[in-house]
Amino acid sequence: MSTPRTVVGIIAAALGGAVFTLGCWFALKTTHLPAFGPSNVTKAVGTFGTVLVLLTVAGLTLLWVLDEKKQQPHPRWRTWITYVVSYLSPAALIVTTLAIHLAATRLYLDGITVDQGFRTQFMTRMADGWGLSDMNYIDMPTFYPAMWFWFGGRLANLLGIPGWEVFQPWALISLAAAGSTLVPVWQRLVGSLPVATAIALVSTCVTLVMSAEEPYAAIISLGVPAAVVAARRALVGRNMAMVGLIVYLGCSASSYTLYTAVVALSTMVIAALFSGVVLKSITPIIRLVIIGVGSMAIAAIWWAPYFLAILQGRPVSGATASHYLPLEGTRVPLPMLAPSVIGLLCLIGLVYLIVRSSNYDVRMLGVALLVFYGWVALSMVFTLIGSTLLGFRMDVVIATTLATAGVLGVAELRIYAIHQWLFPQEFDVKTSRMITCVFLAILMVGGLSYAQNIPNQNADPIERAYSDTDGYGERADRYPPDSTQYYKQVAEFIDKHMGLQRNETVVLTDELNFMSYYPYRGFQAFTSHYANPLGEFDVRNQTITEWALGSWENANTPEKFLAKMLEAKWRAPQAFVFRADLESYKQDKAAGKDSSGWVYDLAEDIYPNNPNVRFHGLRFNPEVFVGDGTEWEVKQIGPFVVAVRSFAR
Repeated sequence: MSTPRTVVGIIAAALGGAVFTLGCWFALKTTHLPAFGPSNVTKAVGTFGTVLVLLTVAGLTLLWVLDEKKQQPHPRWRTWITYVVSYLSPAALIVTTLAIHLAATRLYLDGITVDQGFRTQFMTRMADGWGLSDMNYIDMPTFYPAMWFWFGGRLANLLGIPGWEVFQPWALISLAAAGSTLVPVWQRLVGSLPVATAIALVSTCVTLVMSAEEPYAAIISLGVPAAVVAARRALVGRNMAMVGLIVYLGCSASSYTLYTAVVALSTMVIAALFSGVVLKSITPIIRLVIIGVGSMAIAAIWWAPYFLAILQGRPVSGATASHYLPLEGTRVPLPMLAPSVIGLLCLIGLVYLIVRSSNYDVRMLGVALLVFYGWVALSMVFTLIGSTLLGFRMDVVIATTLATAGVLGVAELRIYAIHQWLFPQEFDVKTSRMITCVFLAILMVGGLSYAQNIPNQNADPIERAYSDTDGYGERADRYPPDSTQYYKQVAEFIDKHMGLQRNETVVLTDELNFMSYYPYRGFQAFTSHYANPLGEFDVRNQTITEWALGSWENANTPEKFLAKMLEAKWRAPQAFVFRADLESYKQDKAAGKDSSGWVYDLAEDIYPNNPNVRFHGLRFNPEVFVGDGTEWEVKQIGPFVVAVRSFAR
């Protein structure tokens, strides 16, 4: 495929996949499908859609291949239909295996639970303004790569919905756009539309099972195998490949830096091999430098504010993003041994990488695979120095790479191996057509077997999307909501007495979901693993501890407590939200009993333990909020005690 057609194809596939998925999302929101857990309706509808998608792709692919066998041109009308269906098939698969099952909820996979709470908080922040502001702290540039979230925020503004609510459609749209883009990219790399479509569909399936809950990482992992193949071509003189790799690495560094690191490392290894062994020329190194500078220029759009703050001498400490070692991080991923269709495909891919290692593109996939496994092993070694390289995140990249190699292996088996190795004699037209039909039938059945099980693989994350209470205080499964239903009243109380924009109001609370749904500024991040290093998480913890202890000792009056808070080098909290009972405190005080205080759960990093976070309850003396001369307005709202410092006084 020519360069102009490739560029047009990539743009058309990305926009087509995005628009198609957005249209399907709007349509699904007009339906009244039941919740995923207690009903099998969405499973049935989704499976029907998956069968329809795969049958359509298989039928058009069969006609396409048979036309090529006959060495006759494709009919123009069928060419257009085949291209449209092939380019949009990954997007359609995302709709049938994911979007349909989320149709009756506003939340995405995993709802608002644990890590998804942090991601939702960031999306809420990006929807609140156009700047690259930290998801939590005030007056601070973001440390977390912002590109995916920033564009999601713009979609929220366009649709007129809150940031937390746009997470679901933006995740679906971006996954669909990335999956659809793979088709023209691989068509350029391998020269075959059917093979490119197969790789895109297989990669999409693997990603939906292994990484769908983290969409900004998933869209980058989808492109890793293609980036590796393009890297070799870019380093030996292909300008189109070099531009594509620059764009990919730049976007990757702006979305998910871990995968940027492993692809960049693979590219450097490939450059070293070609410069020192194959070409014995400095040209690959020069082109490597150009790729590095170009991709960093793109990444600088999103990273520049943070690095400028560092260069200005702002202190950093307390961030522990790499302090995480789950059980998966202690094992070497071996997807080729999994008892599934994808496991078999990965095994074929492993054999193919070895047998066809004389082919440069195949060899580069093998080199990259070794780099990925090396990263996993090195991550385990890094535990000895008190950190990790988050090697467990490489599972999806390794599986996608092997599965891609498996598709290439199957394609080559059909095109070359059967004729050259097994049956050197020529087949007649009927036999050749029969072999093609058998291959497609096997691939179709195997693909359906895996794809129809994707919702079951994601059953727990989907069910959490229904059981968690959303930002409107509702549960999609129609069960009674939890305390999140009171967040709106809490926000209204804070707004009423503060008189400031929410993004200008600093709140101290251990209610993560509150900050995920409302764009207030947190005085403290909820864990150090998602905290901005500029925020000095550890120092802030010490400060909060001093406030809590001081509220019982030398700062036990409203005036002294406020003065102590204002001594901090950061903007002090203007509101506190505790889980407490104001009436019980008043009764205890009237009865002359000592108060047990209002608890704030302080997060502490306890790596290398797993779980790696421990919450330590700090008790604040209620008297510093409700005592004589207080500047705080205090109110009981549901299970929460909300204290707001009113500047109107």
